[in-house]
Amino acid sequence: MKHNRLGKSELYISEIGLGCMSLGTDKVKATALVHEAIEKGINFLDTADLYDEGLNEEIIGEAIKGKRADIVLATKVGNHWEKGKAGWSWDPSKAYIKSAVKESLRRLQTDYIDLYQLHGGTLDDPISETIEAFEELKQEGLIRYYGISSIRPNVIREYVERSNIVSVMSQYSILDRRPEEQILPLLEEKGISLIARGPVAKGILTDNGAAKAEKGYLDYDKEELSSLRDVLIEMGEGSRDLAHTAIRYVLASPAVAAVIPGASSLEQLLHNIAASEAHQLSPAELETIKRLSKENRFEQHR
Repeated sequence: MKHNRLGKSELYISEIGLGCMSLGTDKVKATALVHEAIEKGINFLDTADLYDEGLNEEIIGEAIKGKRADIVLATKVGNHWEKGKAGWSWDPSKAYIKSAVKESLRRLQTDYIDLYQLHGGTLDDPISETIEAFEELKQEGLIRYYGISSIRPNVIREYVERSNIVSVMSQYSILDRRPEEQILPLLEEKGISLIARGPVAKGILTDNGAAKAEKGYLDYDKEELSSLRDVLIEMGEGSRDLAHTAIRYVLASPAVAAVIPGASSLEQLLHNIAASEAHQLSPAELETIKRLSKENRFEQHR
């Protein structure tokens, strides 16, 4: 498994990470998947306090006992859940972040978090206060580095210019090339890494994804998706299946340190991991994919 440096940090993460949101709430099954991921070379685990109201963090904490030193552990903050109230409220305040980190540390059964990420963000947030919270947590040794999870270019630019983020997590795939317009060039210039979620576009970019393409995706209708899927399947014939082509496309960007496809079964997990051994896309293949797919653009929050 190849490892890439995360931004300008001292962290080196497996190019295939594990997005833990889809592990589910069956602790035995989820723990087995985490252990298999680690055994097969994945060292980057991404969770959030939002997932299953903290249960996901608890499962990860149990699963990595005795393995903590070998893991780059990432979680997220900003969505405030209060018992007795419906749903979550957005809270990027310094007070909440410094309180929430203690709860995440408790659930994860660790005394530090490698990568602490703001789970969203708007220009209306008290951004200076948010950054101050992360910087203080670094000084206190509770986190090693911080980043943001956002698809909003205007928010990403603010943090790139005003903070010491080492990463941006964003949706990115052949079907969602929006980061290519503004985000990827900026991050590459500044030495900040992209962590790509959704590389197989909700399963559409897999060999078994034809049915999922029926509803369309972003600005693609089902006919366009069907046609593009056929081309991509043919392109990889003999060397890569569709999902591996999709994952290798995302990893071809110099700014991308890792992809974090989710896995809810052992079969999915092993298939994701196998992408690390798949043939890289040639320059001609990359050019063909870019020519045949859409250059999506962010319409809001530019």
